[in-house]
Amino acid sequence: MKMIKTEDAVGRVLQHDVTKIVPGEFKGRLFKKGHVIREEDIEPLLKAGKFHVYVWEDTPGLVHENDAAQILIDATCSEAEGLEFAEVKEGKIDVFAARDGLLKVDKEQLLNLNMIDEIMFATLHNNMEVKKGEKIGGTRVIPLMIREELLEEAKKTCNKNLISVKEIKKKKVGIVTTGSEVFTGKIKDKFGPVIRAKVEYFGCEVLGQSIIDDKKEKISEAIMEWFEKGAELVVCTGGMSVDPDDMTPTAIKDCGGELVTYGSPVLPGAMLLLSYLDGKPILGLPACVMYSKRTVFDLVLPRVLADEKLTKRDIAELGHGGLCMDCPVCTYPHCSFGK
Repeated sequence: MKMIKTEDAVGRVLQHDVTKIVPGEFKGRLFKKGHVIREEDIEPLLKAGKFHVYVWEDTPGLVHENDAAQILIDATCSEAEGLEFAEVKEGKIDVFAARDGLLKVDKEQLLNLNMIDEIMFATLHNNMEVKKGEKIGGTRVIPLMIREELLEEAKKTCNKNLISVKEIKKKKVGIVTTGSEVFTGKIKDKFGPVIRAKVEYFGCEVLGQSIIDDKKEKISEAIMEWFEKGAELVVCTGGMSVDPDDMTPTAIKDCGGELVTYGSPVLPGAMLLLSYLDGKPILGLPACVMYSKRTVFDLVLPRVLADEKLTKRDIAELGHGGLCMDCPVCTYPHCSFGK
């Protein structure tokens, strides 16, 4: 920065906010940092008592914080989907969700970027469900001026997809509920309403629900019938434990798809089953989904609807943060569960 007489500052970049105070009437910002001073600005500055101002002094090899913030946005996420960017303010640019969706953060790329001196980028947690207009990240450099070589290093580190918001698609869903006690009418099905509410929250269409006896052939047939009717996701409930008479896991396997996992490091939700048949997911849900407010289903469903092909590793990674605290007032997804 360089301090110069206000009368000599035309065309220079103001390096600090200028506050205007009119006793009893007004107190606020007259000019913001980064403003290019014009001829008509001189008199208001003088009336505000600013006979000298600090301005940007162009120095080879150094980049102003405002320009640096834009360079970082261009390098990290300018081409990513589902984002909007705020105007640069005090050397910082905030990133917002341009739509409802699933937040994706390249954690390794983010770490590498933040390991570079004098640069920072903060985000919400990876795989969070976010709403349009929600702030999801922000970047800036630490000093007022940063060495150009550090920004060049940042460019080499990033691939312009550090952060994005994927679309959560409105899929057609078939539900298969098993259990002799439900099939015979001895107890009322309580799974169906819960599954419907959770998938319809994302705009999905429930094609229907099949209630099947504990016979694996019938369960397999019901799953295949929903796919034939146009389902893009089949959710199976009931019969998911390791008891000998629980046939749902075997029935799902008998459909001939790719079994990703039977079991997850999440509580509640350890007995999750995930399989893919011709690229379409089949979810076997444990009984906890019926009575617990948040379970593994809430962690997996948005990612499945966003067309992520989940792997065994994806499920295993849920173990860190996979313990729901069962808070009296649930604030999910703004909590530690699944993070």
